[in-house]
Amino acid sequence: MCGRFTLTVDQEALAAALAVEGLVHPHPRWNIAPSQETPALVHTEEGIRGARLRWGLVPFWAGDPAIGNRLINARSETAHQKPSFRNAFRRGRCLIPADGFYEWQKQNGAKVPWWIHPEVPEGEADPSSRILTFAGLSERWEGEEGEVLRTFTILTADASESIRALHHRMPVVIPRALRARWLEPGAEVDELRELLAAGPDRPWAAREVSTRVNSPANDDSSLLEPPGAPGSDLPLFERTTK
Repeated sequence: MCGRFTLTVDQEALAAALAVEGLVHPHPRWNIAPSQETPALVHTEEGIRGARLRWGLVPFWAGDPAIGNRLINARSETAHQKPSFRNAFRRGRCLIPADGFYEWQKQNGAKVPWWIHPEVPEGEADPSSRILTFAGLSERWEGEEGEVLRTFTILTADASESIRALHHRMPVVIPRALRARWLEPGAEVDELRELLAAGPDRPWAAREVSTRVNSPANDDSSLLEPPGAPGSDLPLFERTTK
């Protein structure tokens, strides 16, 4: 699953990386959690635009928006069939910008947090090159009193081999070349499922990080500081995880 993620670049870097109008990202985020709003890419009548969506999908038919607390992730293999997601799969696909996500590994009875992020080539200084787009599904929900919520869920798939030691699932990453096709309203379900099954197009690295990330109230750059072990930011296949 994916229960927290990061978008540590500023507004300028995000706009430069995605070249989409309407993205609102007031400040870097190190601990984006369910029920919080975050930037998203959606398809509109004017083309692909930025939006602000709340994490935790509330289907249009839901009687209680609290259902969103349970729908932060959707399995990419079956989302097109599930009652909670199939409408959004056909009509509400979105992309969620991020530059990493967290998973918790069980170690000696404790859960140890790791920040998983794209491996950045040596000498690469451009922060926009780290930005990913997770495959998402979005819905618009309206309550009886006129309250309107625009929400999303993140699609997940089997984890890449390099990070499977930490968790068996991970967010689906839509590469740059396929973003427009994922958002295209006329795309067929079978084609979309093929996009989801393609797998990530880049290697991953992981870093053990502060347990302060366990609380959504903490949201600052110190969350990404490793406990102190040398080499804690090497690609996982170069490390030994227990």
